[in-house]
Amino acid sequence: MSTSTAPSTGIRAARPVWLISVLAGLAAAIATELYGLAARAAGVPMAAGNVGASVPGPITIGMFAMGTATAVFWGTILAVLLARYARRPARAYRWTTVALTAVSMAGPCLAGATATATKLMLALAHIIAAAIVIPVVSRRLGHAPHPVRAVPGR
Repeated sequence: MSTSTAPSTGIRAARPVWLISVLAGLAAAIATELYGLAARAAGVPMAAGNVGASVPGPITIGMFAMGTATAVFWGTILAVLLARYARRPARAYRWTTVALTAVSMAGPCLAGATATATKLMLALAHIIAAAIVIPVVSRRLGHAPHPVRAVPGR
């Protein structure tokens, strides 16, 4: 008599990928906004310019959360597509999002008319958001059911 065990399904595996991503994004948006408020209270200049700008624009309250929400929106679409079509969605998501986080560092680094402390603070905000979202969504994608592919002739 043999016994077989069904794969374990935790809370993460029972929830849709998009929901896990949105919830992780909400946590990241709150964390980055609180980080931005702490940096403001610590006296970090809250003004940054676009690439090549000669005059900085203000970094207002809510911009950290909004920037995080925008990135998570696109990351959620990526996660859902990878869950559906990738052979190893967690690995693909992790590598892609880490690479995109690295690319996102160009914004703060190349910001014109921006204090060095502000550039460092903005770059760290990107890392904080990524450190919250990427592991959570990757773990969920590791539990994603693999799509069933039809085999011709069967």
